[in-house]
Amino acid sequence: VHLVESGGGLVQAGGSLRLSCAASTRAFSSFVQGWFAWFRQAPGKDHEIVAAITWSGTDFFYSDFVKGRFTISRDNDKNTVFLQMNNLKPEDTGVYYCAAVRGSRPYFYAQYDYRGQGTQVAVSS
Repeated sequence: VHLVESGGGLVQAGGSLRLSCAASTRAFSSFVQGWFAWFRQAPGKDHEIVAAITWSGTDFFYSDFVKGRFTISRDNDKNTVFLQMNNLKPEDTGVYYCAAVRGSRPYFYAQYDYRGQGTQVAVSS
């Protein structure tokens, strides 16, 4: 199972980025009862969850620090999960990781079944 993130980059505060997480065809359909999530890791800090969505798209989770600014979505036909990030702040800087799990949504990044290699997001002030 492979998850590949893309879309990171350098942006000024107040700007936007759209991250994508592409999964292998077989992998995506096997998460019918599972969750896809975006985590991030700032330099010197642990992974923290940003947002999550079920394969069905009916349930969501957002951390308080991104509510109203970020939107998670998925396109099952394209086997892709997206993270639209608007009004970015310097504190949003970090490596963003896509993760997937079958079953209920765990709290910790390490508990996810599959994780990508990450994409760097840098927000300048």
